[in-house]
Formats: sequence, C-alpha cells, structure tokens
Amino acid sequence: MSEPTRLRIAIDRLANATTPHYAIWVVEAPYPGGYVHHDRPWSDELNQLWQSWLELFSLRGLPPVPHVPASYVPQMVTPELLKSPDGKVQGYSGRLMQTLGVKLWQWLFDGAIKGSLDQSLGIAMGQGNPLSLCLDIRDPDLIGLPWEIMQPQPGRQAMSLNEYVRFSRTTSDVDPLAEIRLDQELKILLVLGEPDVPGDRDSADTLQLEAEAQLLKRILTGESTSGLQARTGAPCQVDVLVRPRASELIKAIDRGEYNVFFYAGHGVPAPDGGLIYLQAESTLNGTELAQLLLLNQVKLAVFNTCWGARPDQQEQRPIPRSSLAEVLLHHGVPAVIAMRDAIADEEALSFIQVFSQALAERNSVDRAVAIARQQLLTLYKFNQPAWTLPVLYRHPDFDSQVLADQDTDITRLPGEACSNTPLAVIRAVDEPHLAWYLYGSMLRIGRRPENDLVIPEPWVSGHHAEIFCRQTNTPDGAQSMAYYLRDDSRYGTFCEQQGTWQQLHRTEICLQSGTRLRFGSPQGRLMEFVVEA
Repeated sequence: MSEPTRLRIAIDRLANATTPHYAIWVVEAPYPGGYVHHDRPWSDELNQLWQSWLELFSLRGLPPVPHVPASYVPQMVTPELLKSPDGKVQGYSGRLMQTLGVKLWQWLFDGAIKGSLDQSLGIAMGQGNPLSLCLDIRDPDLIGLPWEIMQPQPGRQAMSLNEYVRFSRTTSDVDPLAEIRLDQELKILLVLGEPDVPGDRDSADTLQLEAEAQLLKRILTGESTSGLQARTGAPCQVDVLVRPRASELIKAIDRGEYNVFFYAGHGVPAPDGGLIYLQAESTLNGTELAQLLLLNQVKLAVFNTCWGARPDQQEQRPIPRSSLAEVLLHHGVPAVIAMRDAIADEEALSFIQVFSQALAERNSVDRAVAIARQQLLTLYKFNQPAWTLPVLYRHPDFDSQVLADQDTDITRLPGEACSNTPLAVIRAVDEPHLAWYLYGSMLRIGRRPENDLVIPEPWVSGHHAEIFCRQTNTPDGAQSMAYYLRDDSRYGTFCEQQGTWQQLHRTEICLQSGTRLRFGSPQGRLMEFVVEA
C-alpha cells in the first residue's frame, strides 16, 4: 500500500487587522513550489451563511464566528444566495448546505493556494495515490465551521467524500508521534459512560446501558449488519466497560493492548479538553485521558459524545486548543474522531457500524471515515447535517494506518529466482552482526512490520524501497545477475558510491557491492550493501 501524497494547509488570523483577515499558507506540499501563502478577508456573506447554518442546524447556542465587528447584525440568508444554477430557489436546507460548502471552498482555495491544490492533486493522481488534504485551523473562531462540506462547485462532491482525497484536520505544536506498530487485528476497548443527563442510576437504567453496550459490541464486531455484508476483514476483539470507575478504566487499558479506544456517553466542553463522564461524579478531562492513551499506545480514539470537536468558550469567545480532539492530538495521540455538534443515537450507530467495518477491512482511518460519511449522507440525505458531524483529527506524522496489510507473496517472472547467485546482504555499519539477507531475490525495506528490513525511523516511509536481483545478458550472450534498488518513498534514499552521496527518489539504480545507504534522511542509520562470495 503506497503512502498518500500530502498537502497540509494552515489558517490563522492576522493579529493587527482591524477587520477579520486571515493568512492561509501551505505547511507541507509534495513539490517545492507548493509552499505558497495567501491572505483573505472574511466576508459578511460568509457570516450570514454561517449564522443561518447555526439557526437551522446547531443545537448549541454560539455567537457568530469569526469574531465579527459589533456593528454586524446577523440575518437569515437572502434568497439570492441560495439560487440554483437555473435561477430557482428550492430546498432551503439543501441549498444552504451547498452554498456554504461552495463559499468555504472558494474562500480557502483562492490565488496561489488553489494552484498548490491543483498541482498536488495532479501529482497524487500521477503516482496512483490519493491526496491527503489536512487542514490546520489555528484560529479557534473558525474551528466550529463545517469545513467537511467544502465543494468546488454546485453538484460536485464535497472534499471529505472525494475518492481521490483523504480529508482530515490537525493541530499545530503537537508532541512527537511515538513509534507506530501496526497490528493484524482490531482490539477495541468500548466504554459506556454516564448517559446524556448525569444523575443517580437505578438498576433498570444500568441494565439498559449494558444492553446498549452489547448492541454496540455486536455492531463493532460485525455481528449486527443491518443489511450490510458480514465482515470479511481482520479479526475484531471488543472488550466492554459500563460506567467504570477511573481505576477500572486504567487497569483495563493497561492490560488490554488496545489499538482503538471507543467512548459513548455524556461529554461537555471544558478548557483542558472537555470532560467525559464515566459516572455521575467521576470524570476525565482530555489532558488526563491523553496520558492514559499514550502510555498504552492507543492509535485511535473515537467519541460518540456531543461537541468533542468543539472548543470551550470563555466570555462568549472560543478558547484556543481546548476541544477534546485537539488536546488529545496535542499530546501525541495519532488520530481522534469526535463530533462537531450533537448527533442522534441512530445516526451515530450507522456511522460506527460502517466505519468499524471499513477499518477492519484494512482501510486507513481517513478512508474509513469517508466511507462511513458517505453512508450517513445516503441514509439521512445531503440536506441534513448527520454526514457533516464526524470530524477526524490526525497527527501530522501519522499515516492513518492502524492495521498491517495482509501478508502477500511477490509475483515474479520466470528466471527471477536468482538461486545460483552470490548471497547479497545489508549490514548495519555500526553493528555488523546485524544483517538482512536477500532470500527469494527480494528484500523489502520500510517502517511497517511486514517489511523484511524494518527501520523504525520517522523519516522512513511505510514501504520505502526494495532491493532485488535481475538477470541480464552480456554482449557475448552470457547471462549474469545484477542487484538493483528501487525507491518508492516520500523522502528518498541516500546512496554513496565511489565516495559521492546522491539522493534517489522514486527511481531505480544498479547496486554495487560496498554501496552505503541511508534511508529517508542523511541522518538515518548507515547501512552497507554487500555481495558475499
């Protein structure tokens, strides 16, 4: 599985602007010319559309954003803004959804930013990869907007639904990502906390929660398919905790080796990442939960609770980096899925079912979210907010993969076995006893555990390079064997031959015995390729 081509865009408010004015710039691009910058004012038209969205769809009272001047009086959208291409006004909620999506897209992808997007999409399609489009929203006033609905023009797919785009959000100034070990099966800890209205629970309420937990467990393991095909992907283990004490939760995570943490229950915004209610009088904030998840190497946290992707407020202004999703990411959790607003139980169950099935089929997290989002749109319609509510936050260094690819052998042409050739090996220069031989004529190198040579360095790609042998004919008609290195990485392979280092990127070269190599960075571990007699 090749890695997606990445484009990461940051948005922040200009500090000294008298009216809302924003800087938009590219933080990561797949080509040197893609690192561009553009400034954009925030328009009254967007304020008007956003206020209408809040009045129609949001269940949480919020002030107009982003921080409009005091003289601005929000109004419902005028009919002219919602006209279809043929000039007719129809389906108010659908037209509002579409119009806001188009206006957000036009505001973000303007000027040089649009050029960087087009070029990045072209590179990704040329390489046969999806474009990983990641939005780093640094002004808290803009976080509540439904960026997932952005679409380039009426009738076109939203960016978060596009088959060739993997859309996610991120946050700046994150802690480093710990080494990721990919697993062969899903291991989920399902925690059902206090329901939406914390309070004293009688035995009937507890039995109802336990019944809900078993239903969720069946959904996550694929036993309850509701018309969908039964799961054929990786095995899925689900352990359940119902209204646990904090000590019980800690013990369960410590001994479980889970890769997914799933919480369903009551949650509220708060300055330290919100609060989740394990019990009526037992809560965890985002900072506390982050330490627990990081200590036990949980890769993905999913929250079926209201407003997990929204910041807290102080004096009617959002607090920077205060949402549950942002705080977890800030501390180094690889990926978080949370809700931008309140979500109905039926909608949440539909999302969970399709998302968990897609994840078990070894899709990346961002691809699984897109598949589940498409299901919500189909079931609850484009003009309803259900499909816009799940928000994926992804650590900038996380490639979105939780499960390892299934082991597959390599198909080879006749004559490629190289069984009679001298034995080739890669050795670590600083520890020559560490050696990896080319058994079967192929050595796969990368960060993921299914490779023959696993290098757990952050600049090494999941599937970085291959070394293989090839049969060639000499001018006199005799046959000989030669070894080649093929690079398929993001940052390239550094190769030293005859005292000179060169960088290889998505190309192939012939290797000579004694060639020294560094994978991904000039600071990478020094390796040596040797053909033994």
